[in-house]
Amino acid sequence: MQNRMMQACLLLVAMLAGAPAHARADDPATLCRTRSAAVLKALRSGRYADATRHFDARMSAALPASKLAEVWSTMLPAKVGAFVSDGSPSVTQAGGMPVVQTPLHFAQGALMMRVACQADGSIGGLFFAPLPVEADAAPAAAPPHGIREVAVDVPSPPGKLPGVLTLPAGKGPFPAAVLVAGSGPNDMDETIGPNKPLRDIALGLAEAGIATLRYDKRTHAYGPQLADQPITIDQEVTDDALAALHQLRTLPHVDPSRIFVVGHSLGALMAPRITQRDGHLAGAVLLAAPERMNLELVTRQMRYIESLGGAYAAAGKQIPAVEAARDAIARADPGHPPQGLFFHAPAAYWLSLRDYDAIDTARALHLPLLVLQGLADYQVGPDFARWQQAFHGSHRVSLHGYPGLSHLFMPAGAPPSPADYGKAGHVDPGVIHDIAAWMLARHAVR
Repeated sequence: MQNRMMQACLLLVAMLAGAPAHARADDPATLCRTRSAAVLKALRSGRYADATRHFDARMSAALPASKLAEVWSTMLPAKVGAFVSDGSPSVTQAGGMPVVQTPLHFAQGALMMRVACQADGSIGGLFFAPLPVEADAAPAAAPPHGIREVAVDVPSPPGKLPGVLTLPAGKGPFPAAVLVAGSGPNDMDETIGPNKPLRDIALGLAEAGIATLRYDKRTHAYGPQLADQPITIDQEVTDDALAALHQLRTLPHVDPSRIFVVGHSLGALMAPRITQRDGHLAGAVLLAAPERMNLELVTRQMRYIESLGGAYAAAGKQIPAVEAARDAIARADPGHPPQGLFFHAPAAYWLSLRDYDAIDTARALHLPLLVLQGLADYQVGPDFARWQQAFHGSHRVSLHGYPGLSHLFMPAGAPPSPADYGKAGHVDPGVIHDIAAWMLARHAVR
């Protein structure tokens, strides 16, 4: 919720701890590997002052311990969730100097930590970047023939959000949807590792004759300006989605009587509220929708990750901190929210979600809903049973589960784990087909 993660890589520099007795001074690769491991150990234990001890002069001045703490404890979790485990490091060369690369797995994605060392053994660079896509990974989906992608700004005070209108081949007017991303400062594609699920959906719907508008989230476009502000869920999600729906209705080639909202994860949670406040939609699609978004859900996710064992067992060490934040929020007064962050978000954010129930809100609606769930989704999958129970026998709400698909509606591992988000893939074509067929069968709103 704080400063946004830079898309190419986030430069900071850090270091720590001397080489062990057996590491020779003339062995820079060994020294760099040792110090890289010590940096990660210090970050995981919250010893940020230690992690700045071996900065070179330039980086020591640019990145004090307080800034390093903000990056590790706020910026990275906002993008990829809580730290879970690290992989085996490797050493490469850049400009004749060693660079140690260590894959890091988080609850909602994976990053590569790169530590670059100077000739004297000091650390001159620390980078957190998306894991490189393997050579045999699935290539980025290319727009099918005739489909157009047009840059569109979404006016949403106090600024505007960069967006893309994806249009099918032909003249229209087309049914259309606004795509609403999940939690964190997501870009318009909802990029996570090598994957871009919202772009997959936009291109797939365009191929079926449906236009879409997707946009950078406010926390992505204006991250630095939002730092330390008591942002609420409506400020982060609802208000911008409503602005995007208004913008979509004004655009050429779009049929304003056949407008939908398609939300994923947090976007799906808020889709009933967005639908309720808009008042003129033809329907809403909820992908991987939790019933509620709170710190209890975060605790449940961390307990599952801990249960995987091995390197993931370390996730359990973070559960007490999440539970402490949960209990503090439960006692908080919304009229006078406490200061500071509660598991990477201000109290105002969690308090704005405390009384919101997506299923209760959906019950009060009168328009069609499509609720889809990957059945190998460990993040919110258990909530699907509650949606099924709430709308069993409903003619207004359609529900469908997909065996073997993850939170991103891509193939999950066995068992599903955070490592799935680092594997390149695309949203299952069957899911996109089902969304399109459902939309095209809906009547226009008059």
